Amino acid sequence: MATTLFISDLHLDDARPHIVEDFERFCAGEARSADALYLLGDLFEAYIGDDDDATLNARIAAALQGVADAGVPVHFIVGNRDFLLGKAYARRCGMDLLDDGVVIDLYDTPTLILHGDVLCTDDAAYLAFRQQVRDPAWQAAFLARPLTERCAFAAQARDASRAHTSRTDLAIM
Repeated sequence: MATTLFISDLHLDDARPHIVEDFERFCAGEARSADALYLLGDLFEAYIGDDDDATLNARIAAALQGVADAGVPVHFIVGNRDFLLGKAYARRCGMDLLDDGVVIDLYDTPTLILHGDVLCTDDAAYLAFRQQVRDPAWQAAFLARPLTERCAFAAQARDASRAHTSRTDLAIM
């Protein structure tokens, strides 16, 4: 039986170790017998750059590399929490980066895959933020900042996101 696995919005974080451990078990088991694994964004609660040598990043890279080493293609589309995940980290994981909104051949059926945040078309404030942080010049300037500053920015952005979603009508999100 053919099996392609899709995962989205795990928001892996040191504050939720049980989810990290569950993901590692998944990668050491079921994922290794799949035809392919697609990670559709927000793998991390916050990702601040490929140069972040946090233990969590190393654990996730090792888990995903194990899947790739088992011969399973691992594909990744960035989300709104891990849009700074780049080629260097993807190589550590043994995965390839896909554009958001790509059509794949899923068992002879053309299938559109994406993270989904781009579909929040009525949330103008979010779409403006998304456009800003996806700009290569903004990303280069941000990644040039020290890790401690990027960590502080990520915490502030998460707080702002929680505040925004708490006061935004669910119909537009």
